[in-house]
Amino acid sequence: MVGISGLRGTVGGTLTPTVVGRMTAAFAAFLKHETPDRRLKVVFGRDSRLSGTWVRDAAVAALVASGLEVVDLDIVTTPGAAMMVQHLGADAAVIATASHNPIQWNGLKFLNRQAVAPPAQEAAAIAQFFHDDRADFVAVEGLVPPVRNTGTHALHVKRVLDHVDVLGISARRYKVVLDSVNGAGCVATATLLSKLGCQVVHLNGTPDGRFAHDPEPTEKNLVGLAEEVRRQRAAVGFAQDPDGDRLAIADETGRYIGEEYSLVLCAQWILGRRSGVAVANLSSSRMLDDVAAAHGGRVIRTPVGEANVVQAMLASGAVIGGEGNGGVIDPRIVPGRDSLVGMAYVLQLMAATGSSIGQLVGQIPRYEIVKTKFPCRREEAGRIVEALKTHFASQRLDTQDGIRIDWPDGWVHARASNTEPIMRIIAEAPDRAAADKSIAAVRSVIDTVLGG
Repeated sequence: MVGISGLRGTVGGTLTPTVVGRMTAAFAAFLKHETPDRRLKVVFGRDSRLSGTWVRDAAVAALVASGLEVVDLDIVTTPGAAMMVQHLGADAAVIATASHNPIQWNGLKFLNRQAVAPPAQEAAAIAQFFHDDRADFVAVEGLVPPVRNTGTHALHVKRVLDHVDVLGISARRYKVVLDSVNGAGCVATATLLSKLGCQVVHLNGTPDGRFAHDPEPTEKNLVGLAEEVRRQRAAVGFAQDPDGDRLAIADETGRYIGEEYSLVLCAQWILGRRSGVAVANLSSSRMLDDVAAAHGGRVIRTPVGEANVVQAMLASGAVIGGEGNGGVIDPRIVPGRDSLVGMAYVLQLMAATGSSIGQLVGQIPRYEIVKTKFPCRREEAGRIVEALKTHFASQRLDTQDGIRIDWPDGWVHARASNTEPIMRIIAEAPDRAAADKSIAAVRSVIDTVLGG
C-alpha cells in the first residue's frame, strides 16, 4: 500500500527487496528533482522488526546508488529520526517501520527537511515517481559511503528533559510500569524514566522486534500491563507502539484510560503554563476543547493525519497538539508524535499537582467514543458527504475531511479511509447510548444514499 507518508506491505508477500529498492530510489529521484543543485543528505532509521535489517539494506543501497549521503541511525524511534533530520541539517529521512501493525508487516515512512511527512501534493508526486519506476542512479564517482550515527537516543532524552522539572519529578520516586513491546522505544524510554528518578518495571524491553502481544497499544492488548501495575502497586503504566510515537496509559489501579487521554493530560500541563492554541484532528476527543477553554486557549481541528496536525501547529504557533491515538506533539522537541514527550509531561503534571492519574482523569469532563466502519467506494463517499451536509445543514459542520457534525453535547465524524475502500464513522457523546443514537442518525442518511 502506497500512502501519504510512504509504503507498507507484508514481509514475504507484497513487501520485497525489489519493491523497497524501487520505492526508495523513487524517493531519492524526487528529492534530486526538487533540489538538483547540490548533494543531498538523508538519515535512515528503523524500528526493531525482524525484517528491519533487509529493509534497511535494500533502502540504503538505493539511496547510496542515487548519490545521496546517508546517515544510518540504526534502531531508533520515529520521533528520534525526525529529531535527527533537524539536528544534522538533513534533507529528508527514510524510516523502516510499519508503526503499530503486526510483526508480518514492514514499510517505509518518508519525512522532508522540515522533519514532517510530505504534504499531500508532494506525497502524490513521490507515489507517481514509484509507479513510473523513476530512478536517478549515479556513476561510481558520485557514490558516498554511508556513515553511522549512534547519538539519537541520548539527544532525544536530553531534549525532553530540557522541558520538564527533573528534580521535581525525581523527588516523587514514581514506580512506573513500561511496556515497550520489544520495539524501538526500549532504550531511550528506559533512560528517560530513570533520569526522571522513576522506579522502572520494564515489560518487553529488548529491542529485538519479537512482539510479545499484538503491538497496537489498545486495551485488549495491554492486559499484562494492567496486571503488572496492580501487582507492583505502581503509580502509572505506560505502553508504546513499535516505533515509539504513540502512548497509551493505565492508571494506578491498572485501569486502561485510553489513548485519547495521552494528549489531553499533556495539554492540561502545557496550557496551564502557556495558554495558546492546541491542534488536533477532527476525530479526536472534545476533552481537549474543555481543557483548552479552562485555560483560556482554543483548539484548531485538522483532517486526520499527523502531517496535517503538524502543518497547522507550525502555521498557528500552537503550543501543543496531536491525535487521539496516543500521539502527543511538542514542536519544540520534535515536529511529530512522541511517546517520550507524552510520558514526561504526564509525570510532570502528576508531580506538579500531587494528583494520581485517576484523580486527574476524574477532573476532566468524560465522554464516550464509539467507532464503526462499513464498505464504501470513493465515489460513494462523495455522495454520502453531500447528503449529510444537506440533512444536517442546521448543525455546525466541518468538511475538511469527510464531514464532522457538531451538536451541543456531541459530534460525529464520517470520512473515507485513505488506504481501504471503507468509510469510518466516529461519534462522541456524554454516554454510549447518545453516541449510538448519533451514529444511527447518520447511518439512516447513508443507507438512503446507498439504497438509491
